[in-house]
Amino acid sequence: MSDSGYDLDGLAWKFRSIVGEEDVLTDEPLSEHTTFEIGGPADLYVMPEDIDELRDVIDLCREKDLPFFVLGRGSDLLVSDEGYRGVIVGLADGLTGVDVDEKEMTCEAGVTLKEAAEMACELGLTGLEFACGIPGTVGGACFMNAGAYDGCMADVIESVRVITPEGDVRQYGVDELDFGYRQSRIREEGLIVLSATFKLHHGDPEDIRAKMDDLTARREEKQPLDKPSAGSTFKRPEGYFAGKLISDAGLRGYQVGGAAVSTKHAGFVVNLGGATAADVRAVIEHVQDEVERQYGVRLEPEVRFLG
Repeated sequence: MSDSGYDLDGLAWKFRSIVGEEDVLTDEPLSEHTTFEIGGPADLYVMPEDIDELRDVIDLCREKDLPFFVLGRGSDLLVSDEGYRGVIVGLADGLTGVDVDEKEMTCEAGVTLKEAAEMACELGLTGLEFACGIPGTVGGACFMNAGAYDGCMADVIESVRVITPEGDVRQYGVDELDFGYRQSRIREEGLIVLSATFKLHHGDPEDIRAKMDDLTARREEKQPLDKPSAGSTFKRPEGYFAGKLISDAGLRGYQVGGAAVSTKHAGFVVNLGGATAADVRAVIEHVQDEVERQYGVRLEPEVRFLG
Protein backbone atom coordinates (compact mmCIF):
# COMPACT_ATOMS: atom_id res chain seq x y z
CA MET A 1 0.00 0.00 0.00
CA SER A 2 1.16 3.54 -0.69
CA ASP A 3 0.95 6.42 1.78
CA SER A 4 -2.25 7.38 -0.05
CA GLY A 5 -3.89 4.12 0.99
CA TYR A 6 -4.04 2.35 -2.37
CA ASP A 7 -2.39 -0.80 -3.63
CA LEU A 8 0.52 0.52 -5.66
CA ASP A 9 1.65 -2.86 -7.00
CA GLY A 10 -1.86 -3.80 -8.08
CA LEU A 11 -2.36 -0.46 -9.80
CA ALA A 12 1.02 -0.65 -11.50
CA TRP A 13 0.01 -4.03 -12.91
CA LYS A 14 -3.27 -2.59 -14.28
CA PHE A 15 -1.47 0.30 -15.96
CA ARG A 16 1.16 -2.07 -17.39
CA SER A 17 -1.64 -4.07 -18.98
CA ILE A 18 -2.49 -0.88 -20.92
CA VAL A 19 0.88 0.64 -21.80
CA GLY A 20 3.34 -2.24 -21.34
CA GLU A 21 5.88 -3.27 -18.72
CA GLU A 22 8.53 -0.65 -19.51
CA ASP A 23 6.19 2.33 -19.51
CA VAL A 24 5.11 2.28 -15.85
CA LEU A 25 7.59 3.47 -13.22
CA THR A 26 7.09 3.55 -9.44
CA ASP A 27 8.54 6.19 -7.12
CA GLU A 28 9.89 8.04 -10.16
CA PRO A 29 11.76 11.27 -9.23
CA LEU A 30 10.02 14.18 -10.94
CA SER A 31 13.26 16.15 -10.91
CA GLU A 32 14.05 13.98 -13.97
CA HIS A 33 10.98 15.29 -15.80
CA THR A 34 10.91 19.05 -15.11
CA THR A 35 13.06 21.83 -16.57
CA PHE A 36 13.65 23.11 -12.99
CA GLU A 37 15.25 19.71 -12.22
CA ILE A 38 13.38 19.80 -8.90
CA GLY A 39 10.74 17.51 -7.43
CA GLY A 40 10.25 14.43 -5.28
CA PRO A 41 8.90 11.07 -6.47
CA ALA A 42 5.57 10.26 -8.08
CA ASP A 43 3.81 7.12 -6.84
CA LEU A 44 3.30 6.05 -10.45
CA TYR A 45 4.68 7.49 -13.68
CA VAL A 46 2.77 6.16 -16.70
CA MET A 47 3.82 6.78 -20.34
CA PRO A 48 1.12 6.10 -22.95
CA GLU A 49 2.41 5.65 -26.49
CA ASP A 50 -0.64 6.90 -28.36
CA ILE A 51 -4.03 8.55 -27.94
CA ASP A 52 -5.90 5.26 -27.38
CA GLU A 53 -3.54 4.31 -24.54
CA LEU A 54 -3.88 7.79 -23.06
CA ARG A 55 -7.67 7.51 -23.05
CA ASP A 56 -7.47 4.09 -21.36
CA VAL A 57 -5.02 5.39 -18.74
CA ILE A 58 -7.25 8.37 -17.94
CA ASP A 59 -10.33 6.11 -17.78
CA LEU A 60 -8.55 3.84 -15.27
CA CYS A 61 -7.50 6.82 -13.13
CA ARG A 62 -11.09 8.05 -13.03
CA GLU A 63 -12.55 4.58 -12.47
CA LYS A 64 -10.24 4.04 -9.45
CA ASP A 65 -10.67 7.66 -8.28
CA LEU A 66 -6.90 8.21 -8.45
CA PRO A 67 -5.37 11.69 -8.40
CA PHE A 68 -3.58 12.20 -11.72
CA PHE A 69 -1.65 14.92 -13.50
CA VAL A 70 -0.88 15.08 -17.23
CA LEU A 71 2.73 16.15 -17.79
CA GLY A 72 4.53 17.29 -20.92
CA ARG A 73 8.09 18.59 -20.62
CA GLY A 74 7.48 20.01 -17.15
CA SER A 75 8.66 23.41 -18.33
CA ASP A 76 6.27 25.59 -16.33
CA LEU A 77 6.12 23.53 -13.18
CA LEU A 78 7.51 23.40 -9.65
CA VAL A 79 6.98 19.99 -8.04
CA SER A 80 7.17 19.80 -4.25
CA ASP A 81 10.07 18.08 -2.52
CA GLU A 82 7.61 15.46 -1.24
CA GLY A 83 6.63 14.60 -4.82
CA TYR A 84 3.16 13.59 -6.00
CA ARG A 85 0.82 11.08 -4.39
CA GLY A 86 -0.95 9.72 -7.43
CA VAL A 87 -0.35 9.07 -11.13
CA ILE A 88 1.74 11.26 -13.41
CA VAL A 89 0.73 10.67 -17.03
CA GLY A 90 3.84 11.54 -19.05
CA LEU A 91 3.22 12.51 -22.68
CA ALA A 92 6.65 13.74 -23.75
CA ASP A 93 7.90 10.38 -25.04
CA GLY A 94 4.66 9.25 -26.67
CA LEU A 95 1.93 11.22 -28.47
CA THR A 96 4.46 12.71 -30.89
CA GLY A 97 2.63 12.16 -34.17
CA VAL A 98 2.46 14.96 -36.76
CA ASP A 99 0.20 15.18 -39.81
CA VAL A 100 0.41 17.89 -42.49
CA ASP A 101 -2.31 18.84 -44.97
CA GLU A 102 -1.40 21.80 -47.19
CA LYS A 103 -1.15 24.74 -44.73
CA GLU A 104 -2.52 22.85 -41.72
CA MET A 105 -0.23 20.97 -39.36
CA THR A 106 -1.71 18.72 -36.67
CA CYS A 107 0.59 17.82 -33.77
CA GLU A 108 -0.17 15.42 -30.95
CA ALA A 109 0.14 16.77 -27.42
CA GLY A 110 3.65 15.42 -26.75
CA VAL A 111 5.32 17.17 -29.70
CA THR A 112 7.60 19.96 -28.46
CA LEU A 113 7.06 23.49 -29.74
CA LYS A 114 10.66 23.52 -30.95
CA GLU A 115 10.00 20.37 -33.03
CA ALA A 116 6.76 21.85 -34.41
CA ALA A 117 8.50 25.10 -35.38
CA GLU A 118 11.42 23.23 -36.99
CA MET A 119 9.08 21.02 -38.99
CA ALA A 120 7.02 24.00 -40.16
CA CYS A 121 10.23 25.71 -41.29
CA GLU A 122 11.35 22.67 -43.29
CA LEU A 123 7.93 22.56 -44.98
CA GLY A 124 8.04 26.27 -45.82
CA LEU A 125 5.16 27.08 -43.46
CA THR A 126 5.28 30.35 -41.52
CA GLY A 127 3.49 31.33 -38.31
CA LEU A 128 5.19 29.22 -35.64
CA GLU A 129 8.54 31.03 -35.58
CA PHE A 130 7.73 32.71 -32.24
CA ALA A 131 7.46 29.28 -30.61
CA CYS A 132 10.89 27.98 -31.62
CA GLY A 133 12.44 28.64 -28.20
CA ILE A 134 9.50 27.94 -25.88
CA PRO A 135 10.59 24.84 -23.91
CA GLY A 136 7.26 23.02 -23.73
CA THR A 137 4.94 20.69 -25.57
CA VAL A 138 1.96 21.45 -27.79
CA GLY A 139 -0.40 20.20 -25.08
CA GLY A 140 1.03 22.47 -22.40
CA ALA A 141 1.21 25.40 -24.80
CA CYS A 142 -2.51 25.12 -25.61
CA PHE A 143 -3.33 24.77 -21.90
CA MET A 144 -1.71 28.11 -21.04
CA ASN A 145 -1.83 29.89 -24.42
CA ALA A 146 1.97 30.02 -24.42
CA GLY A 147 3.57 32.88 -26.24
CA ALA A 148 6.73 34.86 -26.86
CA TYR A 149 7.93 37.74 -29.02
CA ASP A 150 4.46 39.08 -29.87
CA GLY A 151 3.07 35.68 -30.86
CA CYS A 152 0.93 33.15 -28.98
CA MET A 153 -1.00 29.94 -29.55
CA ALA A 154 -4.28 31.78 -30.08
CA ASP A 155 -2.77 33.37 -33.22
CA VAL A 156 -2.05 30.07 -34.97
CA ILE A 157 -4.46 27.47 -33.55
CA GLU A 158 -7.23 26.25 -35.85
CA SER A 159 -8.66 23.66 -33.45
CA VAL A 160 -7.75 21.48 -30.46
CA ARG A 161 -8.86 17.92 -29.76
CA VAL A 162 -9.38 17.14 -26.08
CA ILE A 163 -10.68 14.67 -23.53
CA THR A 164 -13.35 16.25 -21.32
CA PRO A 165 -13.69 15.57 -17.56
CA GLU A 166 -16.57 13.26 -18.51
CA GLY A 167 -14.24 11.18 -20.69
CA ASP A 168 -15.60 12.31 -24.05
CA VAL A 169 -13.36 13.26 -26.98
CA ARG A 170 -14.28 16.68 -28.35
CA GLN A 171 -12.82 19.07 -30.89
CA TYR A 172 -13.00 22.82 -30.26
CA GLY A 173 -12.31 25.57 -32.78
CA VAL A 174 -10.11 28.47 -31.74
CA ASP A 175 -13.17 30.68 -31.13
CA GLU A 176 -14.47 28.20 -28.55
CA LEU A 177 -11.25 28.00 -26.54
CA ASP A 178 -11.47 31.34 -24.66
CA PHE A 179 -7.77 32.08 -25.11
CA GLY A 180 -6.41 34.97 -23.02
CA TYR A 181 -3.07 35.90 -21.49
CA ARG A 182 -1.74 32.56 -20.14
CA GLN A 183 -5.34 31.42 -20.02
CA SER A 184 -7.70 29.08 -21.91
CA ARG A 185 -10.88 27.08 -21.64
CA ILE A 186 -8.61 24.02 -21.53
CA ARG A 187 -7.12 25.26 -18.27
CA GLU A 188 -10.43 26.45 -16.80
CA GLU A 189 -12.36 23.24 -17.49
CA GLY A 190 -9.61 20.67 -16.88
CA LEU A 191 -9.58 19.46 -20.49
CA ILE A 192 -6.75 17.16 -21.60
CA VAL A 193 -5.19 18.03 -24.95
CA LEU A 194 -4.81 15.16 -27.43
CA SER A 195 -3.70 17.20 -30.44
CA ALA A 196 -3.78 20.68 -31.94
CA THR A 197 -4.14 21.80 -35.54
CA PHE A 198 -2.18 24.91 -36.56
CA LYS A 199 -3.30 27.08 -39.47
CA LEU A 200 -0.11 28.35 -41.09
CA HIS A 201 0.87 30.08 -44.33
CA HIS A 202 3.29 29.31 -47.11
CA GLY A 203 6.58 31.17 -46.81
CA ASP A 204 10.23 31.06 -47.84
CA PRO A 205 12.10 28.50 -45.70
CA GLU A 206 15.20 30.73 -45.68
CA ASP A 207 13.22 33.71 -44.37
CA ILE A 208 11.53 31.51 -41.76
CA ARG A 209 14.91 30.13 -40.66
CA ALA A 210 16.39 33.63 -40.44
CA LYS A 211 13.55 34.77 -38.18
CA MET A 212 13.92 31.71 -35.95
CA ASP A 213 17.68 32.25 -35.72
CA ASP A 214 17.12 35.89 -34.76
CA LEU A 215 14.62 35.01 -32.02
CA THR A 216 16.93 32.27 -30.71
CA ALA A 217 19.85 34.71 -30.54
CA ARG A 218 17.72 37.28 -28.71
CA ARG A 219 16.56 34.66 -26.24
CA GLU A 220 20.11 33.42 -25.61
CA GLU A 221 21.34 36.97 -25.08
CA LYS A 222 18.67 37.94 -22.55
CA GLN A 223 17.60 34.78 -20.74
CA PRO A 224 19.51 32.49 -18.31
CA LEU A 225 19.24 29.42 -20.52
CA ASP A 226 22.38 27.92 -18.98
CA LYS A 227 20.60 27.24 -15.66
CA PRO A 228 17.53 25.11 -14.89
CA SER A 229 14.34 27.14 -14.49
CA ALA A 230 10.64 27.06 -15.30
CA GLY A 231 10.91 29.94 -17.74
CA SER A 232 9.33 33.26 -16.74
CA THR A 233 8.45 32.87 -13.07
CA PHE A 234 5.77 35.58 -12.93
CA LYS A 235 2.97 36.72 -15.18
CA ARG A 236 3.29 40.17 -16.67
CA PRO A 237 1.34 42.57 -14.41
CA GLU A 238 -0.88 45.01 -16.30
CA GLY A 239 1.07 48.14 -17.12
CA TYR A 240 4.41 46.76 -15.90
CA PHE A 241 7.14 44.22 -16.65
CA ALA A 242 7.78 41.72 -13.87
CA GLY A 243 11.53 41.56 -14.50
CA LYS A 244 11.93 45.36 -14.29
CA LEU A 245 9.91 45.59 -11.06
CA ILE A 246 12.02 42.83 -9.50
CA SER A 247 15.27 44.43 -10.65
CA ASP A 248 14.20 47.91 -9.51
CA ALA A 249 13.31 46.44 -6.11
CA GLY A 250 16.96 45.41 -5.74
CA LEU A 251 16.23 41.69 -5.90
CA ARG A 252 18.46 40.65 -8.79
CA GLY A 253 20.60 37.79 -7.42
CA TYR A 254 18.48 37.33 -4.27
CA GLN A 255 19.13 33.75 -3.11
CA VAL A 256 17.71 31.13 -0.77
CA GLY A 257 19.60 27.82 -0.69
CA GLY A 258 20.19 26.75 -4.27
CA ALA A 259 17.49 29.00 -5.79
CA ALA A 260 18.01 32.59 -6.87
CA VAL A 261 16.62 35.45 -8.90
CA SER A 262 18.68 35.36 -12.10
CA THR A 263 21.31 38.08 -12.40
CA LYS A 264 20.86 37.90 -16.19
CA HIS A 265 17.06 38.35 -16.25
CA ALA A 266 15.27 39.17 -13.00
CA GLY A 267 12.01 37.65 -14.28
CA PHE A 268 13.53 34.17 -13.87
CA VAL A 269 14.10 32.20 -10.69
CA VAL A 270 16.87 29.69 -11.43
CA ASN A 271 18.27 26.53 -9.87
CA LEU A 272 21.94 27.25 -9.15
CA GLY A 273 22.46 23.61 -8.21
CA GLY A 274 20.76 21.47 -5.60
CA ALA A 275 17.81 23.83 -5.14
CA THR A 276 14.73 22.43 -3.41
CA ALA A 277 11.14 23.37 -4.15
CA ALA A 278 11.08 25.00 -0.71
CA ASP A 279 14.04 27.21 -1.75
CA VAL A 280 12.22 28.29 -4.90
CA ARG A 281 8.99 29.01 -3.04
CA ALA A 282 10.90 31.11 -0.49
CA VAL A 283 12.47 33.18 -3.27
CA ILE A 284 9.11 33.63 -5.03
CA GLU A 285 7.33 34.71 -1.83
CA HIS A 286 10.08 37.17 -0.88
CA VAL A 287 10.00 38.69 -4.36
CA GLN A 288 6.20 39.02 -4.20
CA ASP A 289 6.33 40.67 -0.77
CA GLU A 290 9.16 43.08 -1.62
CA VAL A 291 7.72 44.19 -4.96
CA GLU A 292 4.33 44.72 -3.33
CA ARG A 293 5.91 46.64 -0.45
CA GLN A 294 7.89 48.92 -2.73
CA TYR A 295 5.54 49.34 -5.70
CA GLY A 296 2.09 48.19 -4.57
CA VAL A 297 1.98 45.46 -7.23
CA ARG A 298 1.41 41.81 -6.24
CA LEU A 299 3.15 39.59 -8.78
CA GLU A 300 1.25 36.46 -9.74
CA PRO A 301 3.32 33.32 -10.43
CA GLU A 302 3.22 31.99 -13.97
CA VAL A 303 4.87 28.78 -12.78
CA ARG A 304 2.40 26.14 -11.55
CA PHE A 305 2.85 24.25 -8.30
CA LEU A 306 2.29 20.51 -7.97
CA GLY A 307 2.30 18.28 -4.92
